Amino acid sequence: MNNMPLTVRRSIEVMGLFFLGWIVVLGKGLLTPLLMAFFISIMLLPIYRFFQDRKFPDAVSIGISLLTLIIVLAGIVWFFSSQMSILIRDFPTIQKNVMNHLTSLSEWVGSKTPFSSQEQTKFIREQSNNLLNYAGNLLGSVAGGVTGILVFLGLLPIYIFLLLFYKNLLLRFVFLWFPRDRHEKVGETLGEIQVIIKSYLFGLLIQVTYMTILLGGILMIIGIKHALLIGVIFAFLNLIPYVGALLGNVIGVLLTLASSDELWPILVVLGTIAAVQFLDNNILMPRIVGSKVKINALATIVGVVLGGEIAGIAGMFLSLPVIAMLKVVFDRTDQFKQWGVLFGDERPERSPMDVPVLRWRSDRVRKKLEEENKIEPPHKD
Repeated sequence: MNNMPLTVRRSIEVMGLFFLGWIVVLGKGLLTPLLMAFFISIMLLPIYRFFQDRKFPDAVSIGISLLTLIIVLAGIVWFFSSQMSILIRDFPTIQKNVMNHLTSLSEWVGSKTPFSSQEQTKFIREQSNNLLNYAGNLLGSVAGGVTGILVFLGLLPIYIFLLLFYKNLLLRFVFLWFPRDRHEKVGETLGEIQVIIKSYLFGLLIQVTYMTILLGGILMIIGIKHALLIGVIFAFLNLIPYVGALLGNVIGVLLTLASSDELWPILVVLGTIAAVQFLDNNILMPRIVGSKVKINALATIVGVVLGGEIAGIAGMFLSLPVIAMLKVVFDRTDQFKQWGVLFGDERPERSPMDVPVLRWRSDRVRKKLEEENKIEPPHKD
């Protein structure tokens, strides 16, 4: 393929990306749980290896790892259900507060516009009916997707078990794709992928924990109702880059507005979320996850939107680790280095139009840019 003209090689690359995307869209029902199981199995590797080193059989080591995962997920579900039961118990108060806010809003609109209270009431009633119809259709689609969700949850532990059980076979399959003189580089790439994905996912787990405790604890001390629920919802939504933080702010405001008859708690919630997010983005998260791989904002946003279009919320969560994994592969493949540059954040200070060396496929140039952008090379723990 190296003897082909450059335009032919680039055309084949673009066609390959097109067909790869087509296969992903057609096979998303298979690939989404498989990718999720792959990333979770990487997180479970330390537990699996702990018991394997103590001469436990493979099946027992994997079973204990899965049991640990199930206990953690059960704890999360219990926490959500307990918080939602508190929210449902406060529903009459929420309904009363919502009506008070709507009345205040109606009076303000009436004082600033020519619309009377009757016209506003008619408009609200019409929009409420439309909203109810939309909610009914949405619930119908959700009910229709229950089977798919159950299949997804049923396949997940099976895939995790099989990926861990056959990991050596799968690794041999990967090595057999490459000639012997490339095996050392392939091994280094696989090791870096494991380190980066494990670091990223464990970092997200720690992030969800301290965001929930920090945000929920501060709001609880201030006296905001449903503080823990706001904290845990924002912590989980914050895992979705850019989009999740916006949705978390909106849901936090709606919960606060519904549970309080005053407006000052909204400002408190927004201010607290902004302060906690600033602390998370600039101090805590960089120290926990590190900066082993940096994905630029453009690639992140496009990846999140594309993942959401392909596989919904699960695709949005999976988008960033998939891009990070692809970047590691592209950076260490001579044929696809340009795609690694496109995904990365190794931004040159000067333009390649003025500095010819920045146009080269050079590992030395890449490492220099990584140092300038404070990107640490992955290392095994």
